[in-house]
Amino acid sequence: MRRMDLLIAVYVFCIAAAELMGAKTFPLLEWPFRLNASVAIFTVPLIFSINDIITEVYGKERARSVVRSGLFVIVLLLLYALLTTALPPSSRFASSEAAYDTIFTFSIRMSIASLAAFAISQFFDVYLFARIRQALGASKLWLRNNVSNILAQFVDTVVFIVLAFYSFDTGFGANAAFLWSIILPYWMLKNVMSGLVTPLVYLGVKWLKRDVE
Repeated sequence: MRRMDLLIAVYVFCIAAAELMGAKTFPLLEWPFRLNASVAIFTVPLIFSINDIITEVYGKERARSVVRSGLFVIVLLLLYALLTTALPPSSRFASSEAAYDTIFTFSIRMSIASLAAFAISQFFDVYLFARIRQALGASKLWLRNNVSNILAQFVDTVVFIVLAFYSFDTGFGANAAFLWSIILPYWMLKNVMSGLVTPLVYLGVKWLKRDVE
């Protein structure tokens, strides 16, 4: 198995895991305030880091192609979920149909929010990482990785939260206060996770370069 193929497999896994399992949240902090996080927090930073690894080794056009493949995976997952939940269950599985539908049925609004956030933030991440590399050269990978990830994950968080949870029956001020209370802690948590996986970016670049040596 070539290293690039394996890396793309991990990338697709992270996307699928975030899409299919990300609806579950778990308590992260109880004091001084309660903070819940989606289980997708473990895979989303890896998605951005893999983008940076591919951009560093193969360039931004190759990374953009991978992002487009990721978007295609999300569309296929959503369409297949709609198909499988619409089909009637056999008698043996009728009792579990409600639970199955609850897990795999996505609202149209959530689907649009997820697709939009992924597309905008991923392409922005690749663009920003490439521009910083152009300015700094091949040095300071840790800086390029974290700056691009922090800003791109902010875009990802804002786009998804606003599209998914903005209330059209509520005034702008109340909406802004509520949405910001979700955006800020979740974005900060993503940044912490992104920092923790920075060593993996160095290892990933060194490991992937063996394919092109």
